Amino acid sequence: MGETITLVAEDGQRLTGYRAAPPRAPRAGLVIVQEIFGVNAHIKRVCDGFAADGYVALAPGIFERVEPGFAIGYKPEDIERGRAVRMKIPLEDMVKDVRAAVKALAAEKLKVGVVGYCLGGTLAWLAATRIDAVACAVGYYGGGIADTANETPRCPVLLHFGETDQSIPKEHHAKVRAAHPTLPMHIYPAGHGFNCDERASYHEPSAILARSRTLDFVRRHLG
Repeated sequence: MGETITLVAEDGQRLTGYRAAPPRAPRAGLVIVQEIFGVNAHIKRVCDGFAADGYVALAPGIFERVEPGFAIGYKPEDIERGRAVRMKIPLEDMVKDVRAAVKALAAEKLKVGVVGYCLGGTLAWLAATRIDAVACAVGYYGGGIADTANETPRCPVLLHFGETDQSIPKEHHAKVRAAHPTLPMHIYPAGHGFNCDERASYHEPSAILARSRTLDFVRRHLG
């Protein structure tokens, strides 16, 4: 269903993106932001799933500033490799790459939302606070959101977290709630990465419910 395209960020960085489109006229566009594992088979399936729901889904390769075509699995050595690459890229550079994907979809005359997972969940939040032309954003277990909770979203935001996530304590949720008491936030009986069906932490009931809420949210704000 999808294809690989080339994006160019505002600083001239070239990166690829996986773009999946519906067979009919699209409802809107969604930028899908990866975890630390790159634009791998799982992220491509996530894009394909949103395309099946009527959206043009575009996942930018935000780790390509270090390694072109970066895509790995979920073994312990993969986790370490992904973390190592993450530490080599300033967060603002990743925001630039997400912005390039937003602009690419906006150039198609589409209303644009951002959905991100883990690292991508943090970037979805920053897309809402820092990137023009984002109509809504959804963040799944974004570990860096509390660190930038003082920033003000420019669009509606929905957040999903796992109750037993060892990397994101309840204090994180509390800090975000204190800064943004009316922002919708859902806590699931699951751990980190509960949406990814290739990970041991996958929790199907939570993944299904979170996706349903995400679709309702983007349909309300994007169409």
